[in-house]
Amino acid sequence: MMRAVISALALVAAAVPASGQRMSERLNDYPTEVRADYVFACMAANGQSRAVLSKCACSIDVIASILPYDKYVEAETVLSLQQGSGEQMAMFKSAVVPRTMVADLRRAQAEAEMLCF
Repeated sequence: MMRAVISALALVAAAVPASGQRMSERLNDYPTEVRADYVFACMAANGQSRAVLSKCACSIDVIASILPYDKYVEAETVLSLQQGSGEQMAMFKSAVVPRTMVADLRRAQAEAEMLCF
């Protein structure tokens, strides 16, 4: 009986992390508009078919399951800043933290590519 209670408590603890956010909320923390933007860009790069729509939707779902939304936004911001030029933008190309952010996004994208395409 005690083991069942401990197991149940462990499941509850896993479902509600220390931040108070439930697992289902964390996995669905990407706004619909962001998901749609991703799918539109993915389809523009891969084709405008129903099959590609499904693959692109799968891709953003996988990315969202791996990378919390705030980390996704940070990595996308770094990527857009890396497109700029000048001395101030150089730090976004060479600093370790921005490179790590982008690497995390790239790993999530690679996982999505393998699972969805």
